[in-house]
Amino acid sequence: DELGYHIVENPVDVHDFNATILHLMGIDHKRLTFKYQGRQFRLTDVHGYVIKDIIA
Repeated sequence: DELGYHIVENPVDVHDFNATILHLMGIDHKRLTFKYQGRQFRLTDVHGYVIKDIIA
């Protein structure tokens, strides 16, 4: 909307931004994991997708 309170089109999440930044740095965000309390975690969690529309 005109005040910026609601997403009108093309919503993205912070995980998507993280995945896009890692992609631009040449790092595969799906393979970058760390171990915490016996479980493998990804920096982008399971939600991150590369936003191809903003990559120029």
